[in-house]
Amino acid sequence: MPKGFGDKLVIAISSRALFNLDASHQVYINQGLAAYAQYQIDHEDEILEPGEALPLVKKLLRLNERLGGEPRVEVILLSRNSADTGLRVFNSIQHYGLKITRAAFSGGTSPYRYASAFGCHLFLSTEPDDVKQALEQGIAAATLIASKNSSSREDELRFAFDGDAVLFSDEAERVFKSQGLTAFTESEKAAAKEPLSGGPFKAFLAALHNLQAEFTDTDCPIRTALVTARSAPAHERVIRTLRAWNIRIDESIFLGGLPKGSFLKAYGADVFFDDQPMHCESAKDHVATGHVPHGIANQI
Repeated sequence: MPKGFGDKLVIAISSRALFNLDASHQVYINQGLAAYAQYQIDHEDEILEPGEALPLVKKLLRLNERLGGEPRVEVILLSRNSADTGLRVFNSIQHYGLKITRAAFSGGTSPYRYASAFGCHLFLSTEPDDVKQALEQGIAAATLIASKNSSSREDELRFAFDGDAVLFSDEAERVFKSQGLTAFTESEKAAAKEPLSGGPFKAFLAALHNLQAEFTDTDCPIRTALVTARSAPAHERVIRTLRAWNIRIDESIFLGGLPKGSFLKAYGADVFFDDQPMHCESAKDHVATGHVPHGIANQI
């Protein structure tokens, strides 16, 4: 973590995740970089419409108001724009009253490398290649998928996570993929008291857990949930792993292979992270969803 951030929760967000830049992106695709740059300059006083991540970012920054004192959450903008074309993005940030003061404009190249330099716990983007490279650098990262719905809860921030290849390593999932469900179940029963290795989102979950500890049990606006395709008896290793990490999960849902979408809607997730595209497709009709392109399910 860079000096000056202390024990803050640090989130990096791309400009296209924060705002709807579809129109200007089409200019870039159809007419090239010079036309795109001129388009952004010509429209820099026009406020951008909200993107997929804006409601989440608002709730994250609102935590600082709830806690008072020194801000505990830092949101950083990472953008492929140049500073010149990015002026429209900062104008929109000011319009929505977002307290985002730090940014990296990479002038057309991938900005993922600055997520590590800033010491970010999480990087959210709409560019799959940027997300993959951030994951390779050991940063929790996800590609945000357009969703039809968003959480209606204004007083709580609810995160939901898949287990294998997201919170945990994909070691168990590799057994399932190569040997099938029966072998997976027997393997997990045999290793029930052996904690799983951490996955790409372990450090982010730990940072959330530390932030939760700054609120009282009755006043905490952050909730976390594990939403996994596992079922008994494969549940025991997961429970013991979280216990070994000394991390609390507020809610755990063991679905035994059922579609996750309706359960995520019932939970009221602000965002759900999963490594498997089919689960992301099920989820996106109900909640904001981030695909985590990590593990064996993304190598086939």
